[in-house]
Amino acid sequence: MDFGINGKAALVLGAGGGLGGAIAASLAREGVNVALGDINVEAAEQKASAIRAEGGTAVALAWDLGKIEQIEQNVSRIEAEFGGIDILVNNTGGPKPSAVTDQDPALWRESFESMVLSVISLTDRVLPGMRSRKWGRVITSTSSGVIAPIPNLGLSNALRISLVGWSKTLAREVGRDGITANIVLPGRIATPRITFLDEQKAKREDRKVEDVSAESVASIAVGRYGDPKEYGDAVTFLASANAAYITGSTIRIDGGLLASV
Repeated sequence: MDFGINGKAALVLGAGGGLGGAIAASLAREGVNVALGDINVEAAEQKASAIRAEGGTAVALAWDLGKIEQIEQNVSRIEAEFGGIDILVNNTGGPKPSAVTDQDPALWRESFESMVLSVISLTDRVLPGMRSRKWGRVITSTSSGVIAPIPNLGLSNALRISLVGWSKTLAREVGRDGITANIVLPGRIATPRITFLDEQKAKREDRKVEDVSAESVASIAVGRYGDPKEYGDAVTFLASANAAYITGSTIRIDGGLLASV
């Protein structure tokens, strides 16, 4: 199937990590020129190098989502390199595990700026270009916690759900400009983040990590953790020309983890 995005340009945030890196690699396999942004530029460069080794086009950028002032500089560089951003994948890191109560207001503010305000500000920066070309994709990766809040991820549960309302509203505002806006929810995808969360849960409950992971796997309909490539490929489909009629949606990529309808 021809996804119709060969030669398009994408910016993938958090691309040095497991999910973002998999998304960038999948887009590159479809001929998309990819900019990989991450606070860990060395990790982003490793992912970009792997893409280039397979014949793709990729550049890595140091990107601290807590610093809104970096947006203009980085987007301008991508525009100079690729001529514009057609596909924006908003993928932010999650805060440390925590309760939702008794958190320092400064932590709430810092988390909001890096997880929510950065996404909104960046999207506002790239939308004029998408509108002028009458084509664009805004895909925001959040968490299954927006459907079923995850214990001990209070900050994430509270903040990420605001992006769902924002994306749904955005879809109606830009739909007639040829731009779609969708939310994707990862379930238990086999990344370092999931390994970390399993380890933290095991530590809190004084259990073996293997037992925690097995319990988690047992709750998933397909009986396993997801492969990051599967997540990346699903996002790439949403970025494709074939998905032009999918917008304002919240799509679960979770192997049937979430029990709700």
